[in-house]
Amino acid sequence: MTIDTAARLRLRPLRHADLAEAQALSASFGWPHRLDDWAFMLNLGRGWAAEHDGAVLGTVMAWGFGRDSAALGLVCVAREHQGRGIGRRLLEKSVSELQGRQLVLHATEEGLRLYESLGFVATGTIRQHQGAAFQPVLTPLRPGERVRPTGRSDPAVLAALDRQAIGMDRRPLVTALLEAGTGVVLDQDGTATGFAILRRFGIGQVIGPVVARDEAGARALIGHFLAAHPGQFIRIDVPEDTGLSPWLQGLGLADAGGGIRMVRGTGLDRPRNFALASQAFG
Repeated sequence: MTIDTAARLRLRPLRHADLAEAQALSASFGWPHRLDDWAFMLNLGRGWAAEHDGAVLGTVMAWGFGRDSAALGLVCVAREHQGRGIGRRLLEKSVSELQGRQLVLHATEEGLRLYESLGFVATGTIRQHQGAAFQPVLTPLRPGERVRPTGRSDPAVLAALDRQAIGMDRRPLVTALLEAGTGVVLDQDGTATGFAILRRFGIGQVIGPVVARDEAGARALIGHFLAAHPGQFIRIDVPEDTGLSPWLQGLGLADAGGGIRMVRGTGLDRPRNFALASQAFG
């Protein structure tokens, strides 16, 4: 980037009018996000665009969860403009706005050094599984357990379970995901002990979040959706340490690569979140 170009680069809020450009930018990296997916995410958070001569060269989004936590995602810079500090400027802008909050993001290997320089620390690995030629499975339930559809009184309960699982207050996100998709509850003798949500995303559907007491509960929730959608393209992003990755591969949901969970601050790692809402939302 020349001195003149750098001087004319400006950071400004990302607007809905920018989303066609933003979606084209993400598609250039092979990301599956549709225009509707970008709009859904912007409706729930705040974004910044790096603009030069009227063109969007880069983006970042942030979602505040409660007063103490936030997630960063959709960090992308046009390939021909990478290595010129645009990504750093976008991230510094978002991080400065979120001072005092604990932050989480999911990084590629290419972005690792930049995030580390901004104080993020790698805490785990995410495995992305996807496919349409999977083997549907029904996981046996324990006595007193059942998987049922979400009801009118469930959103507050599920948001509380989500907060216990990941340590962030994501009530608006959980509510929006339930409205956009289909939720099921793992019920133990009338008490909700876990839940999962399936929604339209990219070229198919995504399962997540999945919150459960243990791996058996997570398998029951995931298995419910797989059994109900044979032959349909399904994606699910699971923390590697949940132990679900080999099981998903055995069902025919191929490992499509990974991401690196990174945290800035403390207190955002909990063991009961078995699948992500998305790598952006966490």
